[in-house]
Amino acid sequence: MSWKFLADSPVYIQIADRIRSSVLSGEYAPGGQIPTVRQLATIAAVNPNTVQHAFSELEDQGLIVSKGTMGRFVTDDEAVIQSCRKKHAEKLVKQFLVNANRMSISKEELISMIKEADI
Repeated sequence: MSWKFLADSPVYIQIADRIRSSVLSGEYAPGGQIPTVRQLATIAAVNPNTVQHAFSELEDQGLIVSKGTMGRFVTDDEAVIQSCRKKHAEKLVKQFLVNANRMSISKEELISMIKEADI
């Protein structure tokens, strides 16, 4: 089954985001190998060049590393993973606050809701 992509951002960004989320959630462990370009292109039903572009983005961020013919692996540098996790969380918080602000929900109300949330 192919992945579903939204029209509001480039497909390679969406692929990179999905792989990043898999790394940050631990689905792909530090030092672990990730699927090849061809494997992901087949799964996502996209051109291999699109997956390559996504991998290049993640390599530029230091989140994945290429080991030549062995394939690509998640970095085993915990500092890089933690930094990426923090940036990703900050982005989510900012989006959350913008949406809450649009609904005229104050930060105090949000804090109360968060404290009461059963998660």
